[in-house]
Amino acid sequence: MKFMLGGLGNWFNDFELVKNAILEADQLGFHGALMPDHYMWGDMGGMMSRPDSYVTVETWITLTYLAAKTEQIHLGTMVTPIPFRPPGLLAKMISTLDVLSNGRVIAGIGAGWSQVEFEGYSEWNKSKIRVDKTYEGLKLMLELWTKDKVDFDGEFYTAKGAVLEPKPVQKPYPKLLFGSRGNRMLELSGTYGDIIYLPPFGGYDPVEARKTIMKAAERANRVDEISFMSGSMMGQRTTDTSEFIKLVGSAQDAGDKYYLISLPRDGTGLETIRKFAKEVIPSFK
Repeated sequence: MKFMLGGLGNWFNDFELVKNAILEADQLGFHGALMPDHYMWGDMGGMMSRPDSYVTVETWITLTYLAAKTEQIHLGTMVTPIPFRPPGLLAKMISTLDVLSNGRVIAGIGAGWSQVEFEGYSEWNKSKIRVDKTYEGLKLMLELWTKDKVDFDGEFYTAKGAVLEPKPVQKPYPKLLFGSRGNRMLELSGTYGDIIYLPPFGGYDPVEARKTIMKAAERANRVDEISFMSGSMMGQRTTDTSEFIKLVGSAQDAGDKYYLISLPRDGTGLETIRKFAKEVIPSFK
């Protein structure tokens, strides 16, 4: 079992906590740390609503800073909306960070959902178009990461004689993490995903979602390349060590290869990850 640190909001006034947590996790045996990729969260209501949700750091620049401060931990997003940026630019950003970090990037892949940030910084489309753009944008990114020169003529994106060098350190490209719920995104997860997280919310059937993913993986002849991640990016159900061990053990018994724990923001964040590293992680080595 490999452990990921999540719940790492990119709200500016939390950055010192996030930075210190990732620096600590780097030394404590965590495999990875995942940040959300949002410019404007907006008023989402419920547990995600915050008064400072418009005050954010740019996630990929932040991950580059953190890569220079860490030695082992993998760094990635949960997740990056492909239609939000030009996919060629995003491919270059990710490749550069993979080189600078010596192969420690996890590329989160999503279609986006925050209308307020798309209208503020990009272009908002209905769900079908965003997913179409994600399919096509990811295809262009994969070509840029694996081909010497790319000519691409899609419905939404084009490239003429595009050369992306240096290539990513990871071959053929960085691990792709998906965390979506819609059927088409689940199928894309099975076709290309390395790490797949099924969120514990959203009004869908996770059992049926896994079936959809694995059917797509079978069609792509890559069933053995899929790894599932469980846990929570929104806060733990418990901080009790024995309960945590049971939760992780159940996930491991179900075949999951990754487990996500969330960084608390109640003043116990660093204490919690130290306790987890000392009392839980050794049981799963």
